[in-house]
Amino acid sequence: MLRVHTRNLGDAAVLSLQGRLISGETRPLREAVRAQSSAKAIVLDLGRVTAIDAYGLGLMLELRRLSDTKGVRFKLMNVSKFTSRVFELTRLDSVFEIIPKAEPSVARPAAARAPIAACA
Repeated sequence: MLRVHTRNLGDAAVLSLQGRLISGETRPLREAVRAQSSAKAIVLDLGRVTAIDAYGLGLMLELRRLSDTKGVRFKLMNVSKFTSRVFELTRLDSVFEIIPKAEPSVARPAAARAPIAACA
């Protein structure tokens, strides 16, 4: 069974998923995303997802589309090697914004973040 734990980081909602993101077990995720009415960004933490199937991928695409229509950024983080490979094979790695871990600035666009100074 899929479990979803929600944390708020400023204007971003981080939804930590635990379990399988497969057909018949995705209702908690759908409900958790829909409950984020005031978030400017939704971040799915996939670090504890043990399995994902085509239905789970389709749901993530649907949630991303719904978020986009509301002007809410939709990101993925802590993607395991297995899940990363699934995204590569399905070419969804070019569709989703994937970040390595939650940052206090997850809701801000990348261009608004301070640049990192190069070392000489």
